[in-house]
Amino acid sequence: MKRWSRTVAAVLVLGSVSLAAVVLAADAAKPARTAAEKAALIERGRTLVGIMGCNDCHTPGGLYAQPDAKRELAGSEIGWKGPWGVSFARNLTPDLETGMGYWTEDEIVRAFKTGNKNDGTQMLPPMPWLTTAKLTDADQHALALYLMSLPAISHHVPDALPPGKDYAGPTVVIPAPGAWDAPAGAK
Repeated sequence: MKRWSRTVAAVLVLGSVSLAAVVLAADAAKPARTAAEKAALIERGRTLVGIMGCNDCHTPGGLYAQPDAKRELAGSEIGWKGPWGVSFARNLTPDLETGMGYWTEDEIVRAFKTGNKNDGTQMLPPMPWLTTAKLTDADQHALALYLMSLPAISHHVPDALPPGKDYAGPTVVIPAPGAWDAPAGAK
């Protein structure tokens, strides 16, 4: 019995070491970016943020055509109320407590592709993840690097509220869809 336990333990240790080696090899296989390449990607990300209107929702004042550049992408307290409840434009800066500081570049890109946050839950409307999913890999990485390059701003955005819960602050109300606009299968 003791021999069997040692064998199982040895297999588990070897398996763990092998898995770690594969992960490290995969990371090592990624070519390192030069400073100039990274700077170019960050600038491309900045351009995409402007083109895609990210500041409209995620920067205070953006919906009023006067975004506060000192609080760029630090989130908003304007609620988006719809059939899903009330959602808020999240803090996208690399603040460790209230923003995306613990997210890696690959995790941000995965969110752009899938519309899922790190905890596996779906991003709520009106986040246009169906649009970000169609970006090229290079553009998704450029956006992620730009977000990671921003100054960290501490701003806790209100948590999303389920349907039926009201928010006392300002809201943009999106009514339930009519028959023509209802999602397929909901008619």
